[in-house]
Amino acid sequence: MDSELLKKATLVAKEEVGDLHFPKEEVIANKEQRQELLAKMEKALKLGNAYHGKVKILFEDDNGLKTVETTIWGITDKNILLKKTTILPIRRVHDVKFY
Repeated sequence: MDSELLKKATLVAKEEVGDLHFPKEEVIANKEQRQELLAKMEKALKLGNAYHGKVKILFEDDNGLKTVETTIWGITDKNILLKKTTILPIRRVHDVKFY
């Protein structure tokens, strides 16, 4: 996870993610980087379903960079599914960190 981006990010509670607004643009234009991110999301999904393990997700809404510490419960082709049907658009995710 890019430490410079992480320093600029605001930590939000997973319950707040559903109230945020997300632009339609992709934050990662590079195809290889996007594939790496999708692989991390798949790993995080397995971690969440098997062990209820949490990850830190760095993403960007219309007000800037945010992080959320949560469990990933599902992934669709366009979204990450968090607890209680909270949806985070994949197009706005910069990185996923395991801890």
